[in-house]
Amino acid sequence: MRRYLLLLLIGFAVSLTSCRNDFDFESKTGGLRFSKDTVYLDTVFTNIGSSTYTLKVYNRSDKNISIPSVKLANGVNSKYRLMVDGMAGQVFENVEILAKDSMYVFISVTADVADANPTDFLYTDQILFGEGPSTQKVELVTLIQDAIFLYPQRFSDGTTETLPIGDDEIYGFYLDEADPTNGNELHWTNTKPYVVYGYAAVPSNKTLVVDAGARVHFHAESGLIVANNASIHVNGSSSTTEALENEVIFEGDRLEPDFSEVPGQWGTIWLTQGSTNNQFSNLTIKNATVGILVSGNDGTSTPTLDLENTQIYNCSNVGILARDGNIEGRNVVINNCGQISFAGSYGGSYEFTHCTFANYWPSPTQTAVLLDDYIQSDTGDIIEPLTKANFKNCIIYGSSNLAISLKKRGSTFNYNFDHCLIKFADFSNQFTNNPLYDFSNTALFDTCLIARNSTNNNPDFKDARNNELIIGEDSAAKGTADNTYSTFNDILNNLRSGATDMGAYNWTTFD
Repeated sequence: MRRYLLLLLIGFAVSLTSCRNDFDFESKTGGLRFSKDTVYLDTVFTNIGSSTYTLKVYNRSDKNISIPSVKLANGVNSKYRLMVDGMAGQVFENVEILAKDSMYVFISVTADVADANPTDFLYTDQILFGEGPSTQKVELVTLIQDAIFLYPQRFSDGTTETLPIGDDEIYGFYLDEADPTNGNELHWTNTKPYVVYGYAAVPSNKTLVVDAGARVHFHAESGLIVANNASIHVNGSSSTTEALENEVIFEGDRLEPDFSEVPGQWGTIWLTQGSTNNQFSNLTIKNATVGILVSGNDGTSTPTLDLENTQIYNCSNVGILARDGNIEGRNVVINNCGQISFAGSYGGSYEFTHCTFANYWPSPTQTAVLLDDYIQSDTGDIIEPLTKANFKNCIIYGSSNLAISLKKRGSTFNYNFDHCLIKFADFSNQFTNNPLYDFSNTALFDTCLIARNSTNNNPDFKDARNNELIIGEDSAAKGTADNTYSTFNDILNNLRSGATDMGAYNWTTFD
């Protein structure tokens, strides 16, 4: 009897299974829906792989379907790459999607500018779903940008070129005046973008000249080093259109819009001890770890670094980190730095006029300006004199309560804020009796506006978190500068006249 019961149960189970059609797939072309009709893979450099982009494919029907073919129109010759159901390739057969379900197609591309349309530099293809007259198509579009690539040499033994840094070595190379591929690497023009891998170094007694309109992109953990007795001259100029055609821009090599404001994508511009006569004009530095690292000075009274109309944004650590530096700056704007916007550390000499030092990094501990005269070591503080730190007609502000930080160890600590707007909201009265922050002392703070909360003496920035630091009609900085210092146009090349404004920008009416 038990034997018959077991057979009956097996038969019943088999009959149930035979009635199921959960995994029956009907071959079908057409009727699919897509998350996009066209996938734009943004701009890529020639022969450099793109990020991976996603297309979602929907089966809205009540039946399981099998797509006879999913392929690129250019087949195996396409520069695009697909991944479907975990498999990479250009052609796929019998791709299954359950009823009321969907699947992802992942897309990337690596193409040469020669593969693109010569008139608009677009490289295109199509993903074809199905076969015959009901075939469905999704367009693929990529802009291919030609570039000059600078990178360390690879030797026959498999090793690569390195740069000596003290007792260590880093992945890097010296720029060459007669490189067999690139020609004069010490003159960066605006004809093509530059893409730098590793640290490019300016050799001693040489000058790197960067023309107006140049675009320089640094790969991850890359940057620029200016050696002892070497110089860099960035010769940007004012632009007349939103394309910033004459501005020089240093940023990372990820061109997708999602990376346009991401901090810490590359290393730094490092002006080493003994570098000299460094000049930056109309330069924007974005998304570095440290925007400019200044290690010492050249030992003369002339500024080692002269900055004019220079903007630094989105540095994961510091905008300008100067250790015993000698810097002069006019119309310098820094914002959104993980620790400090400008750090005049370990002494030095600094003079800034009509500058905007802001810091809206989302942290309660960041600050805009730090001045100190020491470095801590195992044997105690090593002190260098702060011979000068003058700030004239500047705005020093941010999202944290204290926009300035002053730390003195030695006897020579000279600083002066003259006609500046400074945020210093000391709610806990921690610094009330600290003479470094005696805002009534005109030898230290001459005719300054102190913002003691977020509404008092507000600079009225247009959109500070998005690096739009132009001031509005309601700004406390409007008309409160000392016009004897206002001998040059603002950072947008607008004339300063009459009652001038603190900071790098003239006030304007916002749209």
